[in-house]
Amino acid sequence: MIGVVFMGSTIVTPLYTIYAATFGFGNVMLTLIYATYVIGNLAALLIFGRVSDQIGRRKAALPAIGIIALAALGFLFAQSTPWLFAGRALSGFAIGIAAGSGTAWLAELEDKDGAGSAAFISTSANLLGLAMGPILAGILAQYAPMPLRLSYLVYLALVVMTTILVFHAAEPDVRRSGKISFAPRIGVPSAARARFVAPAITAFCTFAFIGFYAALVPSLIAGRLHQANHAVAGAIVCELFVVAALVNRATRHMPSRTAMLAGLAMQLPALALLVAADRMASMPLLIAASAIGGSVAALGYRGSLSVVNEVAPADAKAEIVSSYMIVCFIGNSLPVIGVALLSRVLNDAVVALTIFAIVVALLAVSAIMYAVLADISRRQ
Repeated sequence: MIGVVFMGSTIVTPLYTIYAATFGFGNVMLTLIYATYVIGNLAALLIFGRVSDQIGRRKAALPAIGIIALAALGFLFAQSTPWLFAGRALSGFAIGIAAGSGTAWLAELEDKDGAGSAAFISTSANLLGLAMGPILAGILAQYAPMPLRLSYLVYLALVVMTTILVFHAAEPDVRRSGKISFAPRIGVPSAARARFVAPAITAFCTFAFIGFYAALVPSLIAGRLHQANHAVAGAIVCELFVVAALVNRATRHMPSRTAMLAGLAMQLPALALLVAADRMASMPLLIAASAIGGSVAALGYRGSLSVVNEVAPADAKAEIVSSYMIVCFIGNSLPVIGVALLSRVLNDAVVALTIFAIVVALLAVSAIMYAVLADISRRQ
């Protein structure tokens, strides 16, 4: 379920350039469409974040999968740009609920000997789902009929099969209140704020990088690299997430702080290669940037989230994790909108990307310095 719902969020990635040509919009509108996904995520997190705790995992997951299907139908029958906004918002909302309930469901199904594997399985399914979406859509858009339709027909078939599996899946007999509370739980207690800063900046930088790939890399490939093959665009984005899944597996036992700092450090070569690929119109450099970027995604996300979980007091864990996720959503959306706006204002996409890379690199360096200095201060 987790893999399939996240697959739905990246199927559109290699199709953005086709939608732009069909409906007549540019990169600014494209990034706004992309960022609408975050509005749905935030609504799910703030309003329905605890619904599966209260009514049960299956009862929360099945309606969410239904909304995922509705979002896919919106893209399938899209006649104009507003349809894309609606589809992205519904997709973000449904994924926010389905992913949360699915991760909690996995944790409840674990036995004591398997403690810790739920988070690993959930993250792996998330990354592999994100990888499969663009490669499927890219290949079908390039080599099959109905480039804006067939991907979603295949995806809807997967959603139907997933619904059947979820309906019959085992759910532990856990006492639920049955009452739904819509009160959001957000905040960072003063005692944890100093240690929250570094993982929060890490999350922002990591998701800014991921957001650029998911929203604008297909446009970069088509425009600067003059590669019109949609399968290539899907493969490059797929590479990022496949590498992330492999790194997630290989570094499963790496300490969280080490993983976080490694993810921050690897931002620098990844961003440098991305800018170089853009300036030199080089596919090999973009492939290298994607490979390193996969490590950034895996280590930066897992490491920073684990650090947040470690510093959070037991009675404030939900509030702090929710605050962390909001930082992730902001990082995933605002920077790519900024790149598109800068590109229009300056009339130079290469300079806009360079500015984006410099800002994210400076933030990464500042997070490393802050984490090191905070560690020295605690030891003293």
